[in-house]
Amino acid sequence: MTLAVLASRALSGLHAPAVRVEVHLAPGLPAFHVVGLPDAEVRESRERVRAALLNSDFDFPAGRLTVNLAPADLPKESGRFDLPIALGVLLASGQLTLPEHRQGGAVPGESVMTHLVLAGELSLTGALVPVAAALAIALSVARSQPGATLILPRASAGQAARVPGVAVLGADTLRDVVAHLAGETPLSPPAAPALQEAGQAPCLRDVRGQPAARRALEVAAAGGHGLLMIGSPGTGKSMLAQRLPGLLPPLSEEDALEAAAVASLGAVETPFSRVPPFRAPHHGASAASLVGGGSRPRAGEITLAHLGVLCLDELPEFDRRALEALREPLETGRVGVARAMWRVEYPARFQLVAAMNPCPCGWHGHPVRLCHCTPEAVQRYRGRISGPLLDRIDLQVSLPAPEAGWLDLPPGEASAPVRARVEACRARQWLRQGMLNAALPPSAVDAHCRLPDDARVLLNRAMERLGWSARSAHRVLRVARTVSDLAGSDALRLADVAEAIQYRRQLGV
Repeated sequence: MTLAVLASRALSGLHAPAVRVEVHLAPGLPAFHVVGLPDAEVRESRERVRAALLNSDFDFPAGRLTVNLAPADLPKESGRFDLPIALGVLLASGQLTLPEHRQGGAVPGESVMTHLVLAGELSLTGALVPVAAALAIALSVARSQPGATLILPRASAGQAARVPGVAVLGADTLRDVVAHLAGETPLSPPAAPALQEAGQAPCLRDVRGQPAARRALEVAAAGGHGLLMIGSPGTGKSMLAQRLPGLLPPLSEEDALEAAAVASLGAVETPFSRVPPFRAPHHGASAASLVGGGSRPRAGEITLAHLGVLCLDELPEFDRRALEALREPLETGRVGVARAMWRVEYPARFQLVAAMNPCPCGWHGHPVRLCHCTPEAVQRYRGRISGPLLDRIDLQVSLPAPEAGWLDLPPGEASAPVRARVEACRARQWLRQGMLNAALPPSAVDAHCRLPDDARVLLNRAMERLGWSARSAHRVLRVARTVSDLAGSDALRLADVAEAIQYRRQLGV
């Protein structure tokens, strides 16, 4: 046989498109070429494959080897193509012969193992090295090629085994895979890792006082709303933000699998957990690190926070371009990264919780400490956060400075009872409309947020006096719907709308 065809997978965002690995051996001067838009990591596979074959007691054929990774217009990256390339060399040179039921293809002399998908990086010794994005590959195979068998390095196969609809086999070395394909020693399926049911999130009991902020945090958790907390240093903004994940219900098994698949894009080992992701990037993070990007697009912090919480402390200190890039993901739940040769789309359904000082020195409005900032400096500081971005944050609350004797206050309510109320509120929303209140489209807002006459008059008056946009009004209605759900009410009330209006008055948006 001089031509061998095997199946593998590339990576484009969270999708792993199919790749045909074609290996052709022809007479001529020894050469080894890899074509099909490979990057540097894929081109370097020539030396890894050569050494792995020789160190696994195989011969490296003396001839002209051409490896084509099709489709040719799809960029290929990483070392996951090492394994199919090495097997293709063995098939094309006749050192590996498949059993009869695995032979035969559309082209005479071609071997197409359509039921097998292979991915794995080779070390020079012939051992298989774990690969990143194993979960994303398994999910794509399960969706587009149900019933297929995926062969991965054993350290990566365990993660992929969590995906239903695809058979996963793990191998330690190249020789193990060859023995399996030759029908000598079958590979065994790996054990799937256990799903972690709970984590050690900080408890809300640690926060003393700040009843209004605690209430806003509960409303945000119950409806999936974004939250911005404004207050002087030491008022508890960061403490409250870090305790939001502990108020959220555990992820479903399907969502936990998707969150782990997102985390696997940049990691070899990914824990499976029902705990929602929590990401807190430093305020010096660039726009590319926050939303994704680079010459070869990578997922950013907002994607790694998918189905969880994105915490942005010291919000005005972030780069303006990075903050403005959040506007579209906050609306759509997805982010697109475009480059000259390709466009990658990542999921980004995250819950935003942010914190900021009222002014550059932090003491504006403090009852004791003196603020040294000029009005122009305060306005310039707050102006770092644009109106369109603020318009997309549902709740904005001010935290007062702690009063004297706050150490004598009793501990606050713990996270567990608050989480129970949040879970009940979210269950009510899913039963009524199939989504959280924060995700309600305008048509659903009209259907599920009908106002009584007195509440409608109050909302119209607030829109007129505060100059709100239609988006602001819709977000007030969504928050009011959550407040009503927390109270167990089927209909919106005047008090619900009044509370929701108070959550959007802090910065005049």
